[in-house]
Amino acid sequence: MDYDHNKVLLLELQRAAGTGNDRCADCGHPDPEWASYKLGIFICLTCSGIHRNLPEISRVKSLRLDFWESNLIEFMRNHGNLWAKAKYEAKVPPYYYIPMSHDCMVLREQWIRAKYEREEFLDTRVCQDPCSAGSREGCLWKLGKARRQFQKRHFLLSAREGVMKYYSKEVEKIGHSHGLQITYITDGQTRNLFVYHESGKEIVDWFNAIRAARYHYLRITFPNVPEPELIPRITRNFIKEGYMEKTGPKQKEAFKVRWFSLDSQERNLLYFKNPLDAFAQGQVFIGRKDEGYEVRDDLPQKVWMKKKKPVITLVTPAREFVFICENDRKQKEWMDALNAVITQL
Repeated sequence: MDYDHNKVLLLELQRAAGTGNDRCADCGHPDPEWASYKLGIFICLTCSGIHRNLPEISRVKSLRLDFWESNLIEFMRNHGNLWAKAKYEAKVPPYYYIPMSHDCMVLREQWIRAKYEREEFLDTRVCQDPCSAGSREGCLWKLGKARRQFQKRHFLLSAREGVMKYYSKEVEKIGHSHGLQITYITDGQTRNLFVYHESGKEIVDWFNAIRAARYHYLRITFPNVPEPELIPRITRNFIKEGYMEKTGPKQKEAFKVRWFSLDSQERNLLYFKNPLDAFAQGQVFIGRKDEGYEVRDDLPQKVWMKKKKPVITLVTPAREFVFICENDRKQKEWMDALNAVITQL
């Protein structure tokens, strides 16, 4: 009897307005089905797996499958997601990246460990200024331009100087587990650096140090711009990446498989021969609909293919770009992403 009654009470707490319990306390995923009864928070299945690795700090149960004692129900009632946010996220720096449910596991794990295990954002902590936080020195494994292998490099990041340097040290080819892509503009070209570190904490610390350095630069360069407008420009997020086939400007050339990255911030669709190429082979600027940009799911009149395939035609004032997608689902995903850029102001 207590089993059913307590389950009803717990689900009511999860849906209660004004508690924040209707979304995962760590990644924001809707309708969390798990909870930490040591922290008093409601979390999603993926984040519950991370909490299981922190037994001294967090213990998890399923809202529907496990038995909940009355004292645990009362503990959850007296705490909850908003309570935990006020305590464990009191001093999150503005440049610190807060991961969402779609982000990679290493970002989510280190966010959870930073909050509950290391307690980095408690109200009693002193928040580092961006210039100090954006200065870091250490070793990372960097992918070479041509040799397709990672080499150990000594990196130096300085927010004050506005630079990131690295120095050579040769090592044997190895695998990797935690990677970071650093994209920047040099001589008018988009340049990619691919690095990794064996430690998840170390690579996430580098990621947020780079964000701090970038935030420091933006604050100095644009002193009158409000902070909410600066934060989205700290790092570049590709809203869609993946393979498509692309033909040439005459639309008679053979279609070739390319890796595409859609940058909504700069409104560019970049394409590479391989996903880990240092430089893009080219890019297409994507303007607004009232400027003559459009996405269609058919071929231009003079283009013909032997076999019907899911296609996308990106119309620009200068020319039409034709792409072939792997399947209908990929076609819809790419069209939705491209339309999102075209319709944004």
